[in-house]
Amino acid sequence: MATPPKSRLGRGLGGLISSAAPAPVAPKPEAVPGAAPTPVVAAQGYQEIAVHLVEPSPYQARREIPPEQLGELAESIRSEGLLQPIVVRKVGAKFQLIAGERRWRAFQQLKIKAIPARIVEASNASSAALGLIENLQREGLNPIEEAHGFASLIRDFDLTQETAAERVGKGRASVANSLRLLSLDAELQGYIAKNLLSVGHAKVLLGVEDAAQRAVLARRAIEQGLSVRGTEKLTLQAKAAVGAKPARTAKGTSPQDSAAVATIQKKLSSHLGARVAVLHAGKKGRIVIEYRGNDDLQRLLEKLGVEV
Repeated sequence: MATPPKSRLGRGLGGLISSAAPAPVAPKPEAVPGAAPTPVVAAQGYQEIAVHLVEPSPYQARREIPPEQLGELAESIRSEGLLQPIVVRKVGAKFQLIAGERRWRAFQQLKIKAIPARIVEASNASSAALGLIENLQREGLNPIEEAHGFASLIRDFDLTQETAAERVGKGRASVANSLRLLSLDAELQGYIAKNLLSVGHAKVLLGVEDAAQRAVLARRAIEQGLSVRGTEKLTLQAKAAVGAKPARTAKGTSPQDSAAVATIQKKLSSHLGARVAVLHAGKKGRIVIEYRGNDDLQRLLEKLGVEV
């Protein structure tokens, strides 16, 4: 006897939906002339529903589906059929996706009229959790999308971090660390989402309080191809540059002027990613910029717009 196709759902998601009563199998729709053949599913307890009656979930954590991935999936479905039906719940006269948005979009791209689906009963919170679990198990989310998924569970359904972690089978510390990524500014989140920086890099950069300095360090880490350890060293150097040498002002300088000079020094250090000393006396002074090696000097010259 032929072995049925292996389910691609992870154990956690499969376990969560297995207790739901399967929907009756509907008669197979007639073939549409000129259309691609409707894939056949060997598993029982599924029915084919009209593709146009399916709508995406408002709780979908994935923000983007790369066109090349969608195209590859469509070609795989065209040649091999659909190995794992989508999972939906009934909402009014339509069906809302819980798992399988890429598969559904691939069917749209192939212009197939009906798609195999498993229909389950699920609350809004359960639907959101199931969708997030499915994405996590497939490793279909980048770290920022994953963090937004956790944040949505907590925000939209008034869950604690611990409860949200239990819903998706993660440790509370793992969820907490993921949520910390959302405290980074949009530029750094974009670097992480595009895999230009890893979560390890992000953890190092989160230790830098000044957002402008974080951005400078992130850019340098990318430009120089630094490892997490290398980024950590760079961060420590930057912190030392900002805190090691206070701005020096002449005696009798007002507290307001002293504070202004200190602010200027801090901003210069953050902008250049280097130790800067502002030596201010009356109406004149000096700005001293330190560098470490020829490469660092070249970087500073480029930052200052100096051609040599």
